[in-house]
This record gives sequence, structure tokens and C-alpha cells, in this order.
Amino acid sequence: MKKTELLAPAGNMNKLRTAFRFGADAVYVGGKRFGLRAFADNFTTDELSAATEFTHSLGKKIYVAVNVYATDGDLNELPEYARSLAETGVDGAIVSDLGVFSVFRKNAPDLPLHVSTQANVTNSAAAQMWADLGASRIVLARETTMDDIKKIRDSLPENVEIEAFVHGAMCIAYSGRCLLSSYFTDRSGNKGECVQCCRWEYDLTEKSRGERLTIEEDANGTYLLSSKDLRMIEHVGELINAGVTSMKIEGRVKTEYYVAGVVNAYRRAIDDALAGKPFDPALLEETEKISHRGYTTGFYYGERGGKTGERELSATRTFIATVEDYRDGVATVEMRNRFKTGDELEVLSSGEAFNKTFVVTKITDMNGEKVDVADKVQAKLKIAVPFALSRDDILRKKI
Repeated sequence: MKKTELLAPAGNMNKLRTAFRFGADAVYVGGKRFGLRAFADNFTTDELSAATEFTHSLGKKIYVAVNVYATDGDLNELPEYARSLAETGVDGAIVSDLGVFSVFRKNAPDLPLHVSTQANVTNSAAAQMWADLGASRIVLARETTMDDIKKIRDSLPENVEIEAFVHGAMCIAYSGRCLLSSYFTDRSGNKGECVQCCRWEYDLTEKSRGERLTIEEDANGTYLLSSKDLRMIEHVGELINAGVTSMKIEGRVKTEYYVAGVVNAYRRAIDDALAGKPFDPALLEETEKISHRGYTTGFYYGERGGKTGERELSATRTFIATVEDYRDGVATVEMRNRFKTGDELEVLSSGEAFNKTFVVTKITDMNGEKVDVADKVQAKLKIAVPFALSRDDILRKKI
């Protein structure tokens, strides 16, 4: 099988490094303007240049989201922004608006353009139109089915790639184009400022009597608009066979632990599929260990129901510490959440230590003083570990 790209979110430089450490082939990031995640840390132009240099030193790729729906007020600054992105050496810009696409083609003609999922490409004619305009990649709408993907792939030239989402939060609105946030808070989801109104609790009200009707979902209320998360890890082989070039994980505002856990699991699943190995069911459990709202395969198999009603995020593991060094049976770690002697910890790693466990028998601070309970966030500590760990491995604990 042809090599398939695993594309990970990177809301800041630390998350970018984490994504590559755990197996991503490429990352997508945002600048300070014109992206749909205004509340991520995002990158200045200088930071983008540094991130691009680091990414290319690893032989990886970096793409920048410029996927807002622009108004005329945005057009004055877009030409210079397009030129500055091209100068940083990034590997592509992700665009949804036809006007933005046009500005980039004129001002950064050599910069590859990816058509965002927000452009809702759901058929081969739309995909071909974008290809004719010069798009190098089509990020398919989340409403496309597996059969749609095959037909779109067959209609396109070989040099035009197909990208599809495989994991993460889903929007209740068609192709993510939602007006709820603008309506309730004057923060436009189409300008990257969504406050996720779909996660709020709603009631029905009978019009003539004004009577509130709660359709009971659970003891906490009703969450009719809150979608389950997408999970396609069992089906990566089918996506490869359908012609998907790049598999995309959602989550530029998610944590480093989320990025590490999801990227690690999908890296293993994709590598197994490319090697002709059967899917490892243990990787399903990996996706339960990170924050999520239940799971669905979305629209890939023509499903139209059972995707809403998920109120809260859940996970079966909590992030305890990152490994900074390992020597002679002792790991130096940076603590993130409380742990103590006697706790059993599990390792998240891209290497041989993956999913190994050990019981904490001894904790000391950097001066060698004994610590029974580690409860100071970002404290540097030393703990005994009976097997080798690598820098940037993550320690986690069962909830």
C-alpha cells in the first residue's frame, strides 16, 4: 500500500513537538489571524518560521489553516499574509473561502493550497472544480461516505490529494458552518471564535402556553445538539483503500496528552494496515484513555442518527507526568497531576515501553529529599522505574 500521511493538530510549539514525537507525518497549525481556532495559542510569523525549520529538520510537513469565511474587511491584510506564509516555507495553506483562495493564488502562487472541509466538497464535480483552480489537496466534507470518497478519488488527477478526518470532535452544523455562537454571543464560529453552544443544555418550549419540556437524556439534562466524537481507527485500512492520502485528527485546542495518545494509537493502526496486519483491538482502548464524548463513525457508512446527546467529556486515564530523563533505573519527570507512592502508573510511549505499568515505590525531589505525595504541578521529581523510558514518554494513571 502507498504511504499514508497521519496529520495531527498543533495549537502551539509544544504540541507540535509532541505530535511528531508520537508519530505524526505532518501537523496543521494556525497563525494569529484568519483561522478557525482563534482560542488556540497559534503562531506568530516568526514562530511559524521556527516551527517550519524544526518540522523540515525532521523530514515532516507543516500546513497553516487560513480557513475563515472572509469579509471585505479581511481582504486588505490577506495579500501580505499570503506572501509572509510563503516566505516562511510552510508546505501549504488550508483555505475554505473562494475569495481567500483567489488572493493566495495571486500573491503566493507557489504555495500549495488545500481546500478546507468548510468548503463542503461532497462530490466529484466540486472536487474537480477546485483541482482546476489549482488546489493540491481536497479536505473532504465530513458528510461524505466511503463510497463518495472512492468516486471522488477516481475523478481526480493523481497529483491532487484527498484528506479526511478520522478522529475528534464533530460540529452539529453542516460542514461546521454554524450560526449559534454568533447568535448567542456575537462570536462567529466562521471566524474562529466558536464558544461551542452545541455543548449547552437546551429545553423545548410549547409556544402557546410557554411550558418548558425537557426531553430527559440523563440526570444532568438534555444535550440534543452535542455530537459524539468521530473515531475511525478500526477502519483506517478501508480509508487507505478508498484513496485517502492524509488522515486528519481534530483538536488544535486539545491538550498535549490528547495529541500524544491519539497520534500514537493511529500511528500504530496505520502502520499495521500498511503492513497488511489485522487491526489490534487494544488500540480501541487507547482512544478511551483520552478525553472524548462517546464515539461514532460519523457519516462514513451512511449513518444519520445516534450521534448526539453526549454531555460531558470522559477518559479512563489521567495525565500524571512527562519523562525528561532516565538513567540507572531512575526517571526524572515533570509532574502534571497528583500521584503518590503506591500508585500504579502506565506508560504512553512510541517505543518499547508502550503500555507497560509499574508501582511507584520511591519519589524524591531534585535535592534527594523524600516525597510521599507529589502535588505541586510542574515540580521536577525523580521516581524509580524498573524498565527503560525515553525522553517525552508520558506517565498516566487509571481513573
